[in-house]
This record gives sequence, structure tokens and C-alpha cells, in this order.
Amino acid sequence: MRKLLAYPLTVLYFLFFGLTLVVFHPIQWICFNLFGYQAHKISVDYLQFAIMRCLNVLGTRFSWNNTYKIPKDRPLLIVSNHQSMYDIPPIIWYLRQHHVKFVSKKELGKGIPSVSYNLRHGGSVLIDRRNPKQALPAMKAFGEYIENTKRAAVIFPEGTRSKDGQLKPFKTKGLELLFEVVPSAIIVPITINNSWKMLRYGKFPMGIGNHIKFTVHQPVDLQTVEDHKSFIKQLEETIESSLV
Repeated sequence: MRKLLAYPLTVLYFLFFGLTLVVFHPIQWICFNLFGYQAHKISVDYLQFAIMRCLNVLGTRFSWNNTYKIPKDRPLLIVSNHQSMYDIPPIIWYLRQHHVKFVSKKELGKGIPSVSYNLRHGGSVLIDRRNPKQALPAMKAFGEYIENTKRAAVIFPEGTRSKDGQLKPFKTKGLELLFEVVPSAIIVPITINNSWKMLRYGKFPMGIGNHIKFTVHQPVDLQTVEDHKSFIKQLEETIESSLV
């Protein structure tokens, strides 16, 4: 019965979601080209809010659990597990005061209204995972941008989405590079639960009635970390400890 109900709700969701992307694309263009970065950022923030409201059509709820005060005058490296594309809008929305940027695969940089435009113009980095000669310099430049602007970078060290909610082993090279390039960063570990259930049936129909939960763990000043490799392992264990 639940899956049967998911079909019409998914159709309704895709209608609202597609309309949201189409409407916000020219809004982003106008904001970026006529008013600059800050206006564009606000348009992107409200795009994420609108996407979250579209997901409410599927009975999706969001919880953001953060008991820590995260400084706004330091660059942030947000390290999280990754379960679906629906991890992204709440992170941008709830951490919007920190100017959140992403490391994304280059394929997403074209063809998707609103999303591709933001990835190309909003300060995120597009990398070719199959081409280290492109990816590593791009990551280094991205890290320098985060360090200089004191903005926030989201890193999904698993490298790909978990289809069952179980944490995949962390790939450490990208994190180690960013630790070197963004030495003044505050590291913010986040655990995401239940986002994978949005795709429990595949891409169609989508999962309904899910409660996606975000748990923010104790931020760590990277300047107090002596051994980066051991610290990454500690981050992995911290994130995994709150998976359910």
C-alpha cells in the first residue's frame, strides 16, 4: 500500500521539483549577473528551502540537531556521510550563514536547471574523478578559495552515495589535501540518517514518509590536530557512531 501511494505522490513531487528548478534558474542568473555574489547566494539558499518544501509532498520531514556554536569567522570543512542528493539542500539551508560550497563531479556542471548554474558560478568545484591531473589542482584551488574567503566546504569522503545507509570506507586523499591547504579550518562532522530511503524503490517511485535527520558533532579546530591520518579515522568513527 505504501509503495502504491508513492506513485502519484512522486509524480506530484517531480512536477513541483521541476517547476522549482525552472523558476529559480533565471532568478539565479539575474541575481548573479546584475547584483553579484551576495544576491546570488540568497537565491541559492531559497532554492534549497523550496526543494525541501517540495519534498514535503512525499511526507518527508527534516531534523537538524546542532548544539554547538560554529564560528563564522573561520573557514569550515564539513565532513559527512552521503546517502542521496537530498542530503544537500538541508545542509545548504541550515548552514546558510557559512556560505556552503561543494566538491562535485563535473557531469553535474551542465544540463540541470538551477543546480548546474549554481555549481558553475556559486563557488563550488567540479572535478573529473577519472582524471587526477585535473582533480588535484582543482581541489587545491578550491581549498585556497575556502581558506581565503572563510567559507564552508562540504566533503563526502565516501566518494559515492550509500544505497543502504551503511557507511562506506573513507577515501582520505581529498581530505588530506584540504587539511594542508585550509590549515585554519574548523572541522564539522555531520551524520545523516534516512536520506537513502528516498531511493529505496529506485528513482521511481520515491520513498515516502521519511524523516531525514542531521546530527552535528563537536567541531574541531584543525590547528589542534597533530596526526591527520588518525584524525580522519576518528572522524569516520564519529560519523558512524550516530548511524541508525
